Amino acid sequence: MNVIETSVADCFVLEPKKFGDNRGYFSPYYISANNDKLGFQGVVQANRSLSSKGILRGLHIQQDPKCQTKIVECLSGAVLDVVVDIREDSPTYKKWYSTILTPENGRQLLVPRGFLHGFVSLEDNTLFHYLVDNDYAPELEQAVLWSDPEIGIDWQLEKYGIEEPSLSDKDKVAPTLKLLNPSFKRGK
Repeated sequence: MNVIETSVADCFVLEPKKFGDNRGYFSPYYISANNDKLGFQGVVQANRSLSSKGILRGLHIQQDPKCQTKIVECLSGAVLDVVVDIREDSPTYKKWYSTILTPENGRQLLVPRGFLHGFVSLEDNTLFHYLVDNDYAPELEQAVLWSDPEIGIDWQLEKYGIEEPSLSDKDKVAPTLKLLNPSFKRGK
């Protein structure tokens, strides 16, 4: 597996190797020993979401003690996947990173604990897959406004023909990062 550093600390793009011929391919997309080195504690839960073009999910995080590291990928369709480092002691605090995930590029994104995560679906019938290393705890889930001007994410909506993203009721009223005032540290 190729591990590619991103512009934010401790977050990596993963490119599983593909072995193929005229019949198709084989790809070991999850290898525990490799992911342990990157801070992924092992799969506790696997999730999927299905979205139409223009659906924006995020920016979400779960508080301690149920904070999660995630490995995410797109199984059909395409997404612009976005993370924001909100670990107060990180050299990339409040910095964001985005990447396109598709079945064709086969890329995954490792989202560390202490990172906001979200994505916008760029095609209809986009199937998104999450491997997480801690249980879902709705009472500890939090969200930050996707368009928080302090963070300034370029969601590239116009580039993909999305006039206005479709949001859940919860995401429409999410606070800004300043109002949420979360407390995360590196290595927790």
